[in-house]
Amino acid sequence: MRVLLTEDYPPLLNSVKECLLEEGYIVDATDCGEESLWYAKNHQYDVILLDIMLPGLSGLEILQKLRASGDNVPVILISARDSVGQRVEGLEYGADDYLIKPFALEELVARVRTQIRRKHHVKSPILTAGDIRINTATKSVERAGHPISLTRKEYRLLECFVFKKNEVLSREYICRQVYDDYDGTNSNVIDVYIGYLRKKLNINDLPNILETRRGYGYCLNVSL
Repeated sequence: MRVLLTEDYPPLLNSVKECLLEEGYIVDATDCGEESLWYAKNHQYDVILLDIMLPGLSGLEILQKLRASGDNVPVILISARDSVGQRVEGLEYGADDYLIKPFALEELVARVRTQIRRKHHVKSPILTAGDIRINTATKSVERAGHPISLTRKEYRLLECFVFKKNEVLSREYICRQVYDDYDGTNSNVIDVYIGYLRKKLNINDLPNILETRRGYGYCLNVSL
């Protein structure tokens, strides 16, 4: 899952970015309003964290431009402005949530998870795909009741497939969601990690459901 973080106070920018990375998210971070809008228009994000008070374009101006262009990416506004009127203003501009500074990092992460679930029309923190079960809060994974230990990148990959179960995902899409620097597009790195993940999912000789669709991409086929 990929997050855009825009915050002009360096200590907060760095602490939030580090926290999100530790939680397994891919994070693009900037302290500039114009750069934030460029990122949002040229990349696909699962959630945008947007400070209101920014140099150049304000967070509200960025949000207004995104919504006017038809971009419905979930946006969480971040601000020290805590009056009811200011919060209502942010929501009326099209924000999905409003987080008041100072805040606990645990709360921020919980709100990010909530917005991602809403984007994929999932209410529970427990994701299921066939006999696969993921707890997105604890990052624990089971298949047919058997616990599966995954590396951070393998977990990112599986979560991506579970949210898009039965859909064919292109290499480009997987790169955007799983790799920090898009380094997998023109190499065999995706194939390698797909192989790692497939081997772990096929625990106890369970049937393979992570399929290669040659010329198209990969699919977690749980309709078998």
